[in-house]
Amino acid sequence: MLAEHVQHLLVVFAAYVVVIASPGPSTLAIMGVAMKQGRERAVLLALGVVTGSMFWAVCAATGVATMLTAYAEAIFFIKLAGGLYLLYLAWKSARSAMSPQTGNTKSMAAARKIIFYRRGVLLHLSNPKAVLGWVAIMALGVGPDAPSHTLITIIAGCGVLGLTVNVGYALLFSTGALGRAYQKFSNWIEGALALVFG
Repeated sequence: MLAEHVQHLLVVFAAYVVVIASPGPSTLAIMGVAMKQGRERAVLLALGVVTGSMFWAVCAATGVATMLTAYAEAIFFIKLAGGLYLLYLAWKSARSAMSPQTGNTKSMAAARKIIFYRRGVLLHLSNPKAVLGWVAIMALGVGPDAPSHTLITIIAGCGVLGLTVNVGYALLFSTGALGRAYQKFSNWIEGALALVFG
């Protein structure tokens, strides 16, 4: 029984890793910030994404996410907010792609670092796929005969995996080699991000 429960949790965790590691708006935003503005800001963005994900996890565990998916209007407004936010990010990336690159963007003092954490939270909260993904994860992970600690185990395990993957992307893409590659191809990278966000 215990071995079967552990196997079941491993399937849930594997599904979660596939979902969060695959390219999407959050991962692409983390990669872009890491290459353009450095490790610290990318890690803050990644922490914001994980915070947003854990918010939806708690909503799914308490049934709020299921209630949201039952009401088409609620999902419509989440989609609308998410779409508008992605268009805003697309506009920013397009503007950056069309402007000449001047100096080291890491030294821009105008951008306060906490903005990146907030951007990560908003990016994930406004993503309707995150709501539906967590409903699916909970449906996959919690059966009628599941032990009472299953929900907490799923949320905690996925939280650790989310931190590992998202902060891992921030650390990997903020290396010197990728930072130099960004400087060389920044207009193309920002243009590609604008298309993806759009």
